[in-house]
Amino acid sequence: MAHASLKVFESLPAKERWFCRARLKLAPLEEVAARASGRNVLDVGCGHGVLAALLLHGHPERRVVGIDPDERKIEWAKGSVGENPNAEFRATTIEALAAERPDSFDCVIIADVLCLIARDTWAPFLDAARRLLEPGGRLVLKDAENDGSWRAAKALWQERLMVHVLRRTVSTGGIGFATRSELADYVTRAGFVVDEIESHARGYTTPHVLLTAHAV
Repeated sequence: MAHASLKVFESLPAKERWFCRARLKLAPLEEVAARASGRNVLDVGCGHGVLAALLLHGHPERRVVGIDPDERKIEWAKGSVGENPNAEFRATTIEALAAERPDSFDCVIIADVLCLIARDTWAPFLDAARRLLEPGGRLVLKDAENDGSWRAAKALWQERLMVHVLRRTVSTGGIGFATRSELADYVTRAGFVVDEIESHARGYTTPHVLLTAHAV
């Protein structure tokens, strides 16, 4: 049975509704949403807004801002979960938003984004996430890890298919996964203290890893 939050996407075309259902089924987004904290939450790489819908569901006090460089997906998000007055969606980058709204969020969530950008942009990307957070604010990071498994090989092939063939996902310079320790190192060097990092591969065909940290 589909999560109740997906009802907001029923007005979208069938292909987009299917995409939203698949997104929720193939990744532990409910686990990601459960780790969010505070009233003001930023969803980086929000896509259609599936995670944003989970973040808002059952939390009338929460405001969620979703950003994504893909203007097509932002329009789908605005036409569905964006009808919620506590939701805001913008086609912009994390660096641009950090310059505009520093210290504005209690929690920044980055789900399945780092694997789609060039490795040499990870440091400024995560630095922007820290600047967006209030002191002590929480970072929730979900990605796939390079654990050398068949899951990692499958996930890499799947991302390349989505970017280069189906063109359902935008990549800004690279497709690849880091090891769990590499992820933690990048987060630490950006000015965070890692609180937890754990695998969520069980039950999935992708080696999902979930990291939570707080800004120093």
